[in-house]
Amino acid sequence: MKNYKIAAVNGDGIGNEIVPAGMELLQAVAQKHGFTITSDTYHFGAEHYQKHGCFLPEDGLETMKKYDAIYFGAVGLPEVDDTLPFKLFTNYIRTQFKQYVNLRPVHLWDGIASPLANKGKEDIDFVIIRENNEGEFVQSGRQMYPDSPEGFATDTSMFTRAGTTRVAHYAFKLAQKRRKHLTNVTKSNTLINSLAYWDRIIEEVAKEYPDVEYRKMYVDNASASFVLHPEYFDVILTTNMIGDILSDLGGAIMGSLGLGGSGNINPEGDFPSMFEPIHGSAPDIAGQNIANPIGQFWSAALMLEHLGENKAAADLMKAVHKMTASGLKTKDLGGDSSTQEMTKATIAALNA
Repeated sequence: MKNYKIAAVNGDGIGNEIVPAGMELLQAVAQKHGFTITSDTYHFGAEHYQKHGCFLPEDGLETMKKYDAIYFGAVGLPEVDDTLPFKLFTNYIRTQFKQYVNLRPVHLWDGIASPLANKGKEDIDFVIIRENNEGEFVQSGRQMYPDSPEGFATDTSMFTRAGTTRVAHYAFKLAQKRRKHLTNVTKSNTLINSLAYWDRIIEEVAKEYPDVEYRKMYVDNASASFVLHPEYFDVILTTNMIGDILSDLGGAIMGSLGLGGSGNINPEGDFPSMFEPIHGSAPDIAGQNIANPIGQFWSAALMLEHLGENKAAADLMKAVHKMTASGLKTKDLGGDSSTQEMTKATIAALNA
């Protein structure tokens, strides 16, 4: 019997509720589909930083390397400088484990209407592929004389041929498996060096996939089209910062940021990939059993797909759709269902 070793990293805030809920569902799926999951829970994150002065222990990466995947909640607390979680935890893991693909799908769940008038499931079904290791978030810059009249600050983006090429190939291959349409969302009309280079490399890669319709779209147009014409999109390929912003807009047109899952993927399998919901740690509602677990559940399905358990992943998604169709909704969706109620209902739907 196949066994998968999973590092469950709750993180902070509601991560301590939704990661255990997701693990309950994963264990139920594994039992139904004839494989096993062995998991260990780690309390890395901002709370760990408060106690120990670091988000990860010194051997944290070595510890997580032994797992097949990382199942993560969210990181951050109001008492901790909000520039640190990305620098010392999320981006650190993404770059050290070469998780250069950030995959964020967008679709509608049964029983949950989009805020967009007259847009249904047939209109909203796309995937955002965000370059995850380079671009605007390399954190190369400095502040000089910040309190002086002559003070200034810089941040330098970095786009390499190798980094852009590898994420472009991943996105085009994904498009081949979907509806064979890829949109490069860029801003090269104003960032005439970095994103012009990005565009050039993607256009070169596009020629290797003649069966995929390729289109370039500026991010301002894309943002408007998310709201007015989401049906335009199938696979979206974009940069680190643009993808970060657009994926939250994608969550909004689904109905809540609590609905979105994601994967930080190392396609080669040299390091474990990390799967997490797109929302934050929401410490203001932590411990109240009202957090929406759907994004965490979707992240579990993406993790199963990555591990090659496609039937189990599809079954998990089907169960979540059954649960949402039943009318259960957490507070962020206008309902009063609890995290545990939604979890138990999803497991019941899975085993029905």
